[in-house]
Amino acid sequence: MGNLSGHEPDASLTLHAGELARSGEPAVSIEHAYTRYVVPIYRFLYSRLGNQEEAEDLTSEVFLKAVRQLEPSRDDASVQAWLYQVARTTLADYWRRRNRTPEAPLGYLDVPEASGGTPASDQAATQFALWLLDQLSERYREVLTLRFLKGYSIKETAREMGITENHAKVLQFRAVQKAALLGREHVERRA
Repeated sequence: MGNLSGHEPDASLTLHAGELARSGEPAVSIEHAYTRYVVPIYRFLYSRLGNQEEAEDLTSEVFLKAVRQLEPSRDDASVQAWLYQVARTTLADYWRRRNRTPEAPLGYLDVPEASGGTPASDQAATQFALWLLDQLSERYREVLTLRFLKGYSIKETAREMGITENHAKVLQFRAVQKAALLGREHVERRA
């Protein structure tokens, strides 16, 4: 999608797909949809990925699908809702392709289950989680503690840490990725 400054898609890009409207029906052209929604869709994807290049690629995929599938009779509100649904589906496909899910990035680790486990296995899981937290920087440890141990929302976490919500999301993403890497390395060393 081009070079980005400030995590915004390159504004010089436009799609020249022409009008998709049929015989006088009120409709939204693909060019209008792109111009109006490329930045919000990009931000939506970036907030979930935390990676500029991947967010750009997925934004491109969303609008390529729009070029092929946008129904010409849709009004603006319907186009917006449809584009966000396409973005969510594209993101889900991306996570499936990568064989990981954003909701449970540590799920593949060999950590004993808390439910139905013995007190010894519960203690082992707790010890492992504490060890992981100790390996992280203070900021990563703080964001994970607030989000997952104290159950704070992103908004509450951002307020507590004195940062923006977007910064809290990025910090959480990076902290989880670092914890996953450390956990993977720990499991590989044990094997």
